[in-house]
Amino acid sequence: MTAAQQFPRLGASACVWKDGKVLLIQRAKPPAGLWSLPGGHVEFGETALAAARRELLEESGVTADLTEFVGFYEIIRENPVLHYAIACYCGRWTSGEASAASDALAAKWMSPTELYRFEFTPNILEAIGRAQVLLKL
Repeated sequence: MTAAQQFPRLGASACVWKDGKVLLIQRAKPPAGLWSLPGGHVEFGETALAAARRELLEESGVTADLTEFVGFYEIIRENPVLHYAIACYCGRWTSGEASAASDALAAKWMSPTELYRFEFTPNILEAIGRAQVLLKL
């Protein structure tokens, strides 16, 4: 590991709701094919909330009023070595048609009852459940 590979890496994600459905994207990058909340790396000088808004727009074409902090979720693996701390925010859709862009293969609004049919990256179902409570859905 070089000095430039400092861990953990900070990420941000957005749990966005519209008409009782949550926005999910299918990842184009590893772990490719799994479904996740829109999100990605926080850039230098950027707040985690600003990164969540940016990644949401870049990956799905959607904007949202991200009003609540859902929590921090960690992904730690030894092979290959990685450690992400992801700040998750939630809110309601404000504009845009959901479509796959940037690092996404697909974008889909899903009702909570259909989530069991998909395979997700770690912690997603927990974050979705917490967002439902925070937003009183």
